[in-house]
Amino acid sequence: MSVLTANNLTKVYGERSGNYSTNALNGIDLQIEEGEFIAIMGPSGSGKSTLVSILSGILTPTAGSVEICGNRIDTMDQYEMALFRRRKLGFVFQEFNLLDNLTLKENVMLPMVLDKKDSSIMKEKANEIMKLFGIEELADKYPYQISGGQQQRVAVSRALVNDPTILFADEPTGNLDSKSANAVMNCFEKINIEKKVTALIVTHDVFAASFCKKVIFIKDGKIFMNIVRKGTRKEFLDQILDCQAIVGGESNDL
Repeated sequence: MSVLTANNLTKVYGERSGNYSTNALNGIDLQIEEGEFIAIMGPSGSGKSTLVSILSGILTPTAGSVEICGNRIDTMDQYEMALFRRRKLGFVFQEFNLLDNLTLKENVMLPMVLDKKDSSIMKEKANEIMKLFGIEELADKYPYQISGGQQQRVAVSRALVNDPTILFADEPTGNLDSKSANAVMNCFEKINIEKKVTALIVTHDVFAASFCKKVIFIKDGKIFMNIVRKGTRKEFLDQILDCQAIVGGESNDL
């Protein structure tokens, strides 16, 4: 079943008729099926961050459409989109965006608090997901008391607590060392396999991308190629490196 369908996505920054316009996306078509785990990669300026921002409703396309489970998000007003994002979508960013004055458990429960869910349900759900990621013993600590990798696992827990239709992540390992990055990507892989969570991540990190089932390479605002994982993660990593050498890849993007 298709979770997300994007048709002819175009994004122009600046005036189309002016001398300073930039075409970030040039007619992208994309379909994401339920349970897929996809990485978006590409060189600097390729449009990959713009793409995920449009797919997740953070940006509005200049042209084209985005449909998530039958809902045209590109036609929603600001209020409708905010409600839809909170209830149907999960987000993980390079910056952990945890609130320092809340405990880790309270940070995880925050989306449910905003939806005014019952206290017992919130606590049970938070306990369940923090246990899944091996951070339940940290529940009463504050963000400044734990490592970056642990903070990102809390951020992933918070993103999943409302059972989103699809989880978006923009450079989720960008601020982490290799050990912490490995732990976080293992979390993503675990929720995809065990919970069948549909996930889309933007990354410049080939190591992070190797945990995914599919990698889509963007170049000059268009889909350049895509590869599907068939063998071991090591074999997929080597395949990603080969493709990146053809496409080109850097850490920054539009």
